[in-house]
Amino acid sequence: MPAKAHKITVPRTAHIYTLGKPGAHIEKVWIACHGYGQAAESFITKFDVLDDGKTLVIAPEALSRFYWGGFSGDVVASWMTKGDRLDEIADFCNYLQQIYDDFIPQVPDNVQINLFGFSQGVATVLRWIFQEKPHFDNLILWAGTIPDELDYTPYHDYLADKNTQFIYGTKDQLITPERLAMIRQLMKSKGMKWEETSYDGKHIVVREGLLRVAAKI
Repeated sequence: MPAKAHKITVPRTAHIYTLGKPGAHIEKVWIACHGYGQAAESFITKFDVLDDGKTLVIAPEALSRFYWGGFSGDVVASWMTKGDRLDEIADFCNYLQQIYDDFIPQVPDNVQINLFGFSQGVATVLRWIFQEKPHFDNLILWAGTIPDELDYTPYHDYLADKNTQFIYGTKDQLITPERLAMIRQLMKSKGMKWEETSYDGKHIVVREGLLRVAAKI
């Protein structure tokens, strides 16, 4: 007789890193999702250029940790794999929404909310906002591909007043000219409107690029 699969939902400990402290002085909030094989603790250091005393940066770490070197080395994380993908998507969407619900009430009502995804974090952020529809102002998609299986049509009104930025490096080893053309066509076919910015760099978040984006929004 073949084994039968079962599922249960359990509480677990997640790890979140911040720059800045919530309070009445905060004018801008960034929720920044890292890419595959990264750790939030190091990822958030790139955002130190935004730490002006009025900005709160929140970097959640993905729930699936692993050793980058196989059995040793740096501990990094992934948002999802193809294994039980729908369960992993539901888990990280609930996780991100809980972070939002915990932190946003601690800042003024008129705060600017910026949602940021890098690489794998691009699809992560999009799946979250489509499931939960949180209020936000700016969507920053950095060097990642939007999920092609999602139906974007019901969300056109939701995204209509949002400023969407797409950023990539001209030397990005993953965003080749062919892949860039595919991403542009996919975004266009889904009815997304965005402003595109490039920088002279590889598949990383660069501080200069962050400053340029922050100046636009």
